[in-house]
Amino acid sequence: MSVKIRLARHGGKKRPFYRIVAADIENPRDGRFLEILGTYNPLKDPAEVTLQTERVQYWLGQGAQPTHTVNNILKKEGVYSGTA
Repeated sequence: MSVKIRLARHGGKKRPFYRIVAADIENPRDGRFLEILGTYNPLKDPAEVTLQTERVQYWLGQGAQPTHTVNNILKKEGVYSGTA
């Protein structure tokens, strides 16, 4: 099973709110996931991010690959410095 750390979209039309989740790559974007790792709200200025740092580090240690967008978020938060 390959795992990605990616965004799952929630919120209404034109009001996006995202969960940062660890999910199997075969599941759809808003489908099943393994664990919620945090949230991302792009509507706030600046964008509001909450993370469970220990769990993010755990999944990265297990070989999970962050998507490009999540990689940028993790870099800004100082959690991860690798490449997607």
